[in-house]
Amino acid sequence: MTELTLVQAVNDGLKTKMREDETVLVLGEDVGPKGGVFLATEGLTAEFGEERCFDTPLSEDGIIGVGIGLALNGMKPVCEIQFQDFIFPAFDQIVSEAAKFRYRSGGMYTVPMVIRTPYGGGIRGGLYHSQSGEAYFCHTPGLKVVVPSTPADAKGLLISAIEDPDPVLFLEPKALYRSFRQEVPEGIWRVPLSTVREVRPGDDAVVFCYGAMVPVCERAAERIAEARGAAVRVVDLRTLLPLDEEAVIAAARACGRVVVVHEAPRFCGYGAEISALIAEHAIDAMEAPVVRVTGFDTPFPNTLEHYYLPDARRVVDALERVLDYE
Repeated sequence: MTELTLVQAVNDGLKTKMREDETVLVLGEDVGPKGGVFLATEGLTAEFGEERCFDTPLSEDGIIGVGIGLALNGMKPVCEIQFQDFIFPAFDQIVSEAAKFRYRSGGMYTVPMVIRTPYGGGIRGGLYHSQSGEAYFCHTPGLKVVVPSTPADAKGLLISAIEDPDPVLFLEPKALYRSFRQEVPEGIWRVPLSTVREVRPGDDAVVFCYGAMVPVCERAAERIAEARGAAVRVVDLRTLLPLDEEAVIAAARACGRVVVVHEAPRFCGYGAEISALIAEHAIDAMEAPVVRVTGFDTPFPNTLEHYYLPDARRVVDALERVLDYE
């Protein structure tokens, strides 16, 4: 075991798979000798050469288009989009091409590629470097959407994503890149996709969250426990598409009171899908309405970032609402 930050764990996962499998390669803007804006690809070009970790022009649709071509020809490309905010020029390539090749070819072709990109706030990046666009892609059959929240999960989920036969959008919460260290297994380490992680046990209420909101929800659960002795379960969803629906429904039924937290805007956000899932399959077990804690329906602000992002105080308020509901 080695203690790593989340961004170091991503780097370790890439190196581990590239050493094991010569078909794995990395491409994107500044991923080569520079090692990327956040140094997630640091040292890859030095170890594996420019043929397996190389810089591309500033063309997101080109990066993804090349990745699709490589994947269709036996390679396993890991494409980096420098910030999730910049992914939209490649939106058509992702949702109309990569996501649909298996279906359109009747299963003859798959696209085993990973699209890594940092997302979310927490670094004072303003409106063009802080967005959370997971809901756009979760609406697309054929894609997988994965969000780690710990170093161990970052490595394990990334390796599983690289090995998956279908395209995976791997969203990395940049606010957590260097926020803490954790022991991460060395060598090949897999965390299965479409599995949730119970971060904290409890039966009085459950909070569903992912990415940078996981530690926020942990702090809120601790405050509720200290203030009123309530045991709040915290569930890290990890894979948003395909979601482990059975685990979500089971946790909702066990607790009867639900809060959903994400930093993306509220309207049509991912929390709406969790709320609908519970309403359709666990409404008879609910003791309170589902409450969402989210970002606001505005562009991401700069100076008011601390107000826009959900914090422990807002999650505590939501938990008190569901716990006090009669």
